[in-house]
Amino acid sequence: MATILVTGGCGMIGDHVCSGLLKKGNTVIAVDKKESDYNTGKDNFYFRQAAPAEQGKYGEIFDEFDLDYVVHLACTVDNDFGSTVEKAQIEESAAMDKFIYKFAMQKDIKKFILISSTQVYKTPESREPVREDDPIKPVSNYGKLKLAAENAFAQDVRATKTMICCVMRVPMVYTLDFTPNLMSRITDPKDKSLFVFRTGEYGFHMCCVHNISDFIIGFLRQAEGLNYTGVYNVADSSLVMASEIVTFMREHHRLGAVLQKSSLSKSLKDKLFGSSDEKTNYRYLDTETIDKNFMFDITKASRICPFRWNINNTK
Repeated sequence: MATILVTGGCGMIGDHVCSGLLKKGNTVIAVDKKESDYNTGKDNFYFRQAAPAEQGKYGEIFDEFDLDYVVHLACTVDNDFGSTVEKAQIEESAAMDKFIYKFAMQKDIKKFILISSTQVYKTPESREPVREDDPIKPVSNYGKLKLAAENAFAQDVRATKTMICCVMRVPMVYTLDFTPNLMSRITDPKDKSLFVFRTGEYGFHMCCVHNISDFIIGFLRQAEGLNYTGVYNVADSSLVMASEIVTFMREHHRLGAVLQKSSLSKSLKDKLFGSSDEKTNYRYLDTETIDKNFMFDITKASRICPFRWNINNTK
């Protein structure tokens, strides 16, 4: 079994990823600003406290353990950033990227996984699935932050002849209990009322957090040779329909009144081009894309992971 460093290992995503890696018999070192109790006390789990900018502490961790793999989840919305991403978060991520990749290179890490975001893609104009080589044009601060992390990664590890490098582009995540991203898909960004258009027969491509965990486990186990290096779209196998979100919330959580709109009114269609909220709020709902039903092509990643989790069986 392997020894794996997980940055952001005590955030919401990190908790589940570490748990999955531990169940497979690995030794996991979770690094974060503070410890959660999700994996505390489990065999082969170690916590080390360090903020993203504390290069010295990370250097000590790389020296302390004989690491095989690194899973870089730090500086990720829904893990250790809030939904608002501004200059401070962008700078924090960039500062960490300057040293985390170099430490991995110096220590001859065998495999390195970076979590990124599908917000790096240009908004598609058709319903064709978005492939990993489709146009990149981030609008949100978070998309720009993650594209910068990808570019720094590619720059710093380009000389490696041994390290297998993976970038996971992940859309909004959810679990049975983590629902803010689901709720944002049925919330009017202007007046914060809940709504569905017609009967909610449109959907959004999202990702159950357990699919992320399964993909990471599969990649670390299966990826052999530099031909596995590259970008992978990691998401559910199908769309999460707006009607499913309403049903899910009513069955498992509290949900207020949901307005059923027969058409998208002009006020709902109006997009706040260039607004601070659109750029900084990760969960901002661009109502012009509501009925586009576009998906991300997960064919490449499906060779690693079957993506068995969805809104109906999430835990």
